[in-house]
Amino acid sequence: MMNASGKEVGSYEIDTAQIADRVSKQLLHDVVVMYQANKRQGSHNTRTRGQVSGTNKKMYRQKGTGNARAGSKRTNVRRGGGVARTVKPRDYSYRHPKKAIKLATRMAIRSRIDDGEVVAIDDFGIESPKTSQMATVLRSLGLEGVSTLIATSSDDAAVYKSGRNIEGVCVEPVRQLNALSLLTPKKVLITTAALDKIKDGTFASAPVSESSEQEAVA
Repeated sequence: MMNASGKEVGSYEIDTAQIADRVSKQLLHDVVVMYQANKRQGSHNTRTRGQVSGTNKKMYRQKGTGNARAGSKRTNVRRGGGVARTVKPRDYSYRHPKKAIKLATRMAIRSRIDDGEVVAIDDFGIESPKTSQMATVLRSLGLEGVSTLIATSSDDAAVYKSGRNIEGVCVEPVRQLNALSLLTPKKVLITTAALDKIKDGTFASAPVSESSEQEAVA
């Protein structure tokens, strides 16, 4: 566990098996793809031969010209014509069961902790929005230029406004974490207060398992 100056001030013990009894790559993949699909606008649109401008008149007579038989200029084989297999606006969003989504979030948290990609901090010490102060904290923790998810225990406006303009940095309260936001960045910077909520299970209502395996987050 670090402080805002980048000095180690202790360790934080958390039982990752109580967060999730296992890590299912298939479930994580399915839920991440769901979130990515839900972000798609689906506004793509191409026009059929009935929607492009132009006459429907036959270009020339059927026989006697020596040319191939041709209909109107709107055909998809001619420039300015319609598209044969059109793509129309559609909604790509769908949902997995709530229990599966919550379990995937827990699995993502356990995966990041087990892989040593979580940095715990006792407190940012930011009382008013200051981007330079947040940049100094990240530099002290060795996270400068590294895509980082900053997880806080609650909606901290000062921390959010201090980190929102830094490239590659995303700030979210622990209650809004999901599998996609957890697995996208290279590192996760989380406060001890947020870890406490994860540890006691108050950040989500998905069921947890019982185990005695202990993991330390430095």
